[in-house]
Amino acid sequence: MSFGSEATPGRVNEDFVVAGPRWAVVLDGATAPPGIDSGCAHDPGWLVRRLGGFLGGRLAVEGGEPLADLLAEGIKAVGEMHPACDLGNPDSPSATVAMVRVLDGLVEWLVLADSPVVVDDGGLVVVRDDRVDRLPSYTLEAVRAARNNEGGFWVAGTRPEAAYEALTGALPVERVRRVGVFSDGAARLVERFGLLGWDGLLDLLDRGGPGEVIRRTREAERATDPGGRGKRFDDATAVLLRL
Repeated sequence: MSFGSEATPGRVNEDFVVAGPRWAVVLDGATAPPGIDSGCAHDPGWLVRRLGGFLGGRLAVEGGEPLADLLAEGIKAVGEMHPACDLGNPDSPSATVAMVRVLDGLVEWLVLADSPVVVDDGGLVVVRDDRVDRLPSYTLEAVRAARNNEGGFWVAGTRPEAAYEALTGALPVERVRRVGVFSDGAARLVERFGLLGWDGLLDLLDRGGPGEVIRRTREAERATDPGGRGKRFDDATAVLLRL
């Protein structure tokens, strides 16, 4: 097991990774646009640290609960930590979630929103929740209406039921060689810059480690047009599990 995480240059890291010998969780907090009233006194970093801590504690004891159940319990538990905030506000802090666990002869995964899991089983299984990429509009109002609603996209925020909208699956452990878990900031070499395929990204993570994935990502980001579409830099997190 190896992992690394690095903030957007000059900012606080809103990614969070927690891992044990046979499991890993990557959370990517959603940065709110300027001027948005989230109804909450806390930022995405607060959310990912508490949700990640809850999930890590539960995975460490190997209770065997379904990953979606664990995530639902975690969202509920974190909500109870800040009851004075307006948890009904659709702009409340939220995060993507990617979990992998090796238990009872299976490699299991859960992906909610755009933090992908890549499984090498001799071929390649890419688990990526792309619903946010298929919205009909990306105005603030349209994204707000689509967040954690049917026909839109789902994230870990204040609604435990979002956990059951995640992509889940499993393979026998003897079929799996390695697994990569990425925040979308560490998947940019594939998804934004097109410099690697998913197999190439997993090979880079395996050969060079998470630090090399992040270094190559920063290099590509610095080479982009500062006035281009989307964020020039992003928090980046990568995890490798070898089996």
